Amino acid sequence: MSKNTTVDYPIDPTMQNIEKQQCPVLFALNIIGQKWKLPLLWHLHIEKNTRYNALKRSIPGITNMMLTKCLRELEADGLVARHEYQTIPPKVDYSLTERGEAVLPALNEIYKWGSEQMQLKGKNAPVD
Repeated sequence: MSKNTTVDYPIDPTMQNIEKQQCPVLFALNIIGQKWKLPLLWHLHIEKNTRYNALKRSIPGITNMMLTKCLRELEADGLVARHEYQTIPPKVDYSLTERGEAVLPALNEIYKWGSEQMQLKGKNAPVD
């Protein structure tokens, strides 16, 4: 990056070692950056009030244990809401909270950047 280039996002050029300070990017990635959490967030954005088994079917390869773990972590972080209905048989569904919806614009930008990188590398980028 040249000296005349302007950056429209906050980067502290004096920060020499991000491990010594609390880095907002690392903090955010610690919350959403795991293998199964991003697909869960995307699916919950597309399909509001999704039941557990529908989530399981929508994410090939995820185990019941990992799905439960990720949902509990996302719920604890305030990104996912769990709605339990007092019916027989019991019904539970999941949806994004306001905080969960707030991360979507950032994920859209990462998606765009990733598509560009795939094209540069000659990979099959998704068609928008």
